[in-house]
Amino acid sequence: MQPDRVMALSAQLVQVHQGLRERLAGLRQQAVAGAPEISAGDGLGPGDLLGHCLSFCRAVQAHHTGEDTGLFPALQAAAPELTPVIVKLAEDHTLVAGILQQVRELLAKPAGPDKLRRELDGLTAILESHFAFEERRLAAVLDALGPDTRFPAVFTLPPTG
Repeated sequence: MQPDRVMALSAQLVQVHQGLRERLAGLRQQAVAGAPEISAGDGLGPGDLLGHCLSFCRAVQAHHTGEDTGLFPALQAAAPELTPVIVKLAEDHTLVAGILQQVRELLAKPAGPDKLRRELDGLTAILESHFAFEERRLAAVLDALGPDTRFPAVFTLPPTG
């Protein structure tokens, strides 16, 4: 029987990724619905596309920072054979951070919704590939590790808004 704590961690990984997928799908749906000119100067509230985008960017950044600084070093120490996988995942985090910055820049100045939709489409493709790879390569390893393996708590999804 596998340790509950470790099994919960792999399940939490998938759960947080699913939450991020759902948030991104909501953003894409709003962008496709044709939000008019989108800018930080529009005085829009937290329930609008701008607020949702910024909240999503923060959530992804917090998740990836937690993985880079907490989970990955602990996982690499416990399973050194994962080094190439962890390096690839960290590279993906850098790529995603660049796209998130582009999204924030689009929101900081007046921009048509087409540019934002294109960035969100690219972000969706990259994150889906990244999440699927991470889940395939790490979840089984997390489930196989013993109960003495210690991991920082990095799998939380910040609230929306």
